[in-house]
Amino acid sequence: MLELWSPSRRYGLWRRLWLALAEGERSLGVVIPDEALSQMRAHLDDIDFGAVAKYEKEFRHDVMAHVYAFGDVAPAARPFIHLGATSAFVTDNADLILMREGLSVLREKLVAVLAALAGFARRWRAEPTLGYTHLQPAQLTTVGKRAALWMQDLVLDLADLDARVAALPLRGVKGTTGTQASFLEMFHGSHASVRALEQFVCRAMGFGKALPVSGQTYSRKIDAQVLGVVAGIATSAAKFGSDVRMLQSFGELSEPFESGQIGSSAMAYKRNPMRSERINSLARFVGALEPNANQTHAVQYFERTLDDSANRRLVIPEAFLATDAILVLMENVASGLEVYQARIRHRLMDELPFMATEHLIVRAVEAGADRQAIHEIIRRHSIEAASAMKNNGSANDLLERLAGDKEFPKGVDLTAVADPRRYIGRAPEQVDEFLAEIVQPLISGAPPRRDTREAIRV
Repeated sequence: MLELWSPSRRYGLWRRLWLALAEGERSLGVVIPDEALSQMRAHLDDIDFGAVAKYEKEFRHDVMAHVYAFGDVAPAARPFIHLGATSAFVTDNADLILMREGLSVLREKLVAVLAALAGFARRWRAEPTLGYTHLQPAQLTTVGKRAALWMQDLVLDLADLDARVAALPLRGVKGTTGTQASFLEMFHGSHASVRALEQFVCRAMGFGKALPVSGQTYSRKIDAQVLGVVAGIATSAAKFGSDVRMLQSFGELSEPFESGQIGSSAMAYKRNPMRSERINSLARFVGALEPNANQTHAVQYFERTLDDSANRRLVIPEAFLATDAILVLMENVASGLEVYQARIRHRLMDELPFMATEHLIVRAVEAGADRQAIHEIIRRHSIEAASAMKNNGSANDLLERLAGDKEFPKGVDLTAVADPRRYIGRAPEQVDEFLAEIVQPLISGAPPRRDTREAIRV
């Protein structure tokens, strides 16, 4: 991801775009010598950034600085570089290419996280644990089913990512205000030639289509849409990080902790969830960038204003770089999660008798008891047991209290209701089905990363 957003990658794309434009113009009748194209092809990546800096200091214009620097190493092409184009031809088209490739890199990382979580979910598919609603103990689930919830978010993100990549257009060949007037002039009024040129450039850069209409720049709504996908991934990771941090505070689960790792400079016993905290920290940063893109789009008056430029040069790469780091961290945590079964069981058994009360009422009525009377007996003992737990630190002895109550039906098996597996429903089967039907096909069928450099015809 760092290489993708590097200056050499970005400006190498600019040169490839200029080459594709010149090749397309020549194929449609513009007189451009073979030597011009040969020199352009030979110098796509050997960019003299010192020369560029000197030109930019003089011109105060980054695109023209690169035009001149490219012309220095491809002198036969100098008269034709950037012919008919405006700066957005290279800046906007390159950004769209980089965002598409960035999404592809994130896709690889997403699939890797899914693979790590799938192994964890499979192993712990049937391990009962407390569920939580409103951050309060609720009906049981399993450790593996909770991991499936984390994966479900990522599966949704993956669908959004694939849809956005499939829909992403190139800006194309649009000219100064998007009317293609310069290219129409170049081809002496031939609309068909202008359209053919745009199609040529799209194919050369590995795109199936261009944005149908644009101003000087492509609509910045596209940036907002892409960052919506990127921020969505970061948000899913943040949910995972928050859950891990809380479960670690409960003592039920923890992120990896190296043998020599130090949790605190003062408190030697500490095992802080620093990786999950870092995920949350970076995710908050990425989440703050998404509305920025919408705000930028909103103030692109008419055909464009320039207050988007400096902003986008920060926001777009940083969103991708931070989310890439988030997914690296998430895979690391997911691959090394530690589960503490004894602690899970202890916390579960503190609450399980309360969760069995509805079941007990039904069984008591089946044994001939009055529903309202049994409800009152269970309510009274539940309150007393809860009070003893809170005030005395006692274990949950609700079942023992009921067993000793002469008014509670003796035909109700209190031992059977204490088995946590009675309360996990189809959680293990849901994990199995989810992994087999949804996750495994995504892991095994993940397409390889697409690099535009391999698609460009040179």
